[in-house]
Amino acid sequence: MTGRPHNDLLRQLSHQDFELLAPHLQPVEVEASQILHHAGDAVTAIHFPCGPTLVSFAVPVEDDREVESMLVGREGAVGVAAGSSPSLTYSRIVVKLGGTLVRLPRRALEQAQQRSPPLQDVFLRYADCQFAQLLQTAACNAAHSIEQRAAKWIISTQERIGRAEIPLTHEQLASMLGVSRSYASRVIQMFKARHILATRRGAIVILDRPELQARACCCNDWVKKHFDEVLGAATAGG
Repeated sequence: MTGRPHNDLLRQLSHQDFELLAPHLQPVEVEASQILHHAGDAVTAIHFPCGPTLVSFAVPVEDDREVESMLVGREGAVGVAAGSSPSLTYSRIVVKLGGTLVRLPRRALEQAQQRSPPLQDVFLRYADCQFAQLLQTAACNAAHSIEQRAAKWIISTQERIGRAEIPLTHEQLASMLGVSRSYASRVIQMFKARHILATRRGAIVILDRPELQARACCCNDWVKKHFDEVLGAATAGG
């Protein structure tokens, strides 16, 4: 493909490294709720969300429920592993917000990494960042209130799509929080009563972002700081 997709991970690659991948990159249009991988599937391709496209990792729990463990937007990729051996997905990977993904066959990435140690280093660093994100989510679920986590997830989604109106239903927020839909609705109603949020059909609108930020935990900030330090060092040659 020509030009760089609107994906931060691809855009920070050196010209030489991007050119190794460019012939194998394929834009794909996806819709919300489209499944990229079921749990147990072999990972044969890397997917890079572009622009406002969002992908989530849904982990099964008891009672046939799933809990969102991670969101990935234009800052990263889905399917990146720390090693080169074949891997299986542990969670269901589903499109949260439709748009464009860029697909890269895993074999093409492995061959390019063999030719470029700096390229391999970037993706190893990104795998480290994703692991840190999962660890922070586990800590957040144990330490912070439903209100704090709801505010965190809403802000995290807004930052990735870049607009105040977020196509997020009560049911989707409940899945992110690992609670019932009625519980998530009560949290949203509390935010609405304080004029922090409004709702439209199938969407949440942020009215007062500073106040929402004040009610959120700091987990997003810690994760972003780690991304900046680890991936920034890669692009700076560190």
